[in-house]
Amino acid sequence: MGYQGQQRSVPPQGDLDDQETLVSEQENKGKSCQSAAVFNVVNSIIGSGIIGLPYSMKQAGFPLGILLLFWVSYITDFSLVLLIKGGALSGTDTYQSLVNRTFGFTGYLLLSILQFLYPFIAMISYNIIAGDTLSKVFQRIPGVDPENLFIGRHFIIVLSTISCTLPLSLYRDIAKLGKISFISTILTTLILGIVITRVVSLSPLIPKTEDAWVFAKPNAIQAVGVMSFALICHHNCFLVYGSLEEPTVPKWSRVVHMSILVSVLICVLFATCGYLTFTGFTQGDLFENYCRSDDLVTFGRFCYGITVILTYPIECLVTREVIANVFFGGNLSSVFHIVITLVIITVATLVSLLIDCLGIVLELNGALCAAPLIFIIPSACYLKLSEEPRTHLDKIMSCVLLPVGAVVMVFGFVMAITNPQDCTHGQEMFYCFTDNFSLTNTSDSYFQLTTQYSIVNASILQ
Repeated sequence: MGYQGQQRSVPPQGDLDDQETLVSEQENKGKSCQSAAVFNVVNSIIGSGIIGLPYSMKQAGFPLGILLLFWVSYITDFSLVLLIKGGALSGTDTYQSLVNRTFGFTGYLLLSILQFLYPFIAMISYNIIAGDTLSKVFQRIPGVDPENLFIGRHFIIVLSTISCTLPLSLYRDIAKLGKISFISTILTTLILGIVITRVVSLSPLIPKTEDAWVFAKPNAIQAVGVMSFALICHHNCFLVYGSLEEPTVPKWSRVVHMSILVSVLICVLFATCGYLTFTGFTQGDLFENYCRSDDLVTFGRFCYGITVILTYPIECLVTREVIANVFFGGNLSSVFHIVITLVIITVATLVSLLIDCLGIVLELNGALCAAPLIFIIPSACYLKLSEEPRTHLDKIMSCVLLPVGAVVMVFGFVMAITNPQDCTHGQEMFYCFTDNFSLTNTSDSYFQLTTQYSIVNASILQ
């Protein structure tokens, strides 16, 4: 069945419609051009997950990790287009209504749970990152007491929520977040430049672990979970698609291809430079590897904290849409719109105040939520709806992705529970305490570092 030039079909009146959720009838004129849609998709992808990509290289083995990252990127691209094709085949324009039409209420309920949990947990991770990174930034201000309550992670999480994420999350139209997404993308580019700079200046000063260049490691499936978490944006693809002027499958395909191309370039550079700097010492939150005295990285922490704050509203839009569709038939009055937004953000904030270990959040969310949303559900819907011959490329790929997604989900979850990463939150790495260690003086004694390295606890190398 051809899709060229096909317009987005209008679902029956009874179908769940995210356009009625995100945009009221009076505001339903809000549309975005393709460039704004690209920034929204890239911004949705480049969130908290990117910070764990260097750690995924450590889990999988660097050569295999790079190959897996390209593979997951290709699957993400393929499944994003496949979802919209499924919507066109079924006459639906939301992820939930597509699954409801394909697998009935049971499938719809399962998807709604996944589609709510993924962005909600992502919101929690964004708060954790904002609190951790910005608190370290404020500690570097001259004359500021590091123990000051007003620069602590808890106060920063509450302050950023009240002043930034809550007001932005009250928007009903995702198209209005296009400029914010552009700003977030620019900040991410600055962060990438800092990571690249430090791989040049810092990498020669840190000893490489013995297994730094092993091709493959047993934890590769966990690495796929982290990569899936970093690249997923399926939970809001229908929202971005619906925001396009005259949305069609070919136009959406161009948006997806450009978005994934930009995203995978950023992800590969970030993963490579981060891992090459610290090899076997790489942690789940890359910024935990850098020394607090590093002023350039302090600026990078500030940029990243702002980036995740600006990404937060897109995730909140999705969680609110799921609740609106499940409990309110897709329509929210102005009062309920505000109340539900306040409840979602309040609960996410409270949870993030109690949790400070980012790594396990990334792994579990990747295995339990991202893998089904990327690998399993889009493929299952397309296989049931499409009348293409079995030899059609889309059907062949869908048949491959189903079992692969099941393996990633099951084994990724089991390995994350049975083999959790060490959480060294807030601890300085051993090389930060080396006498006369300077990030700008490449003549520092390598012998001093290797001596320190020889007495490091073996658990760091896990």
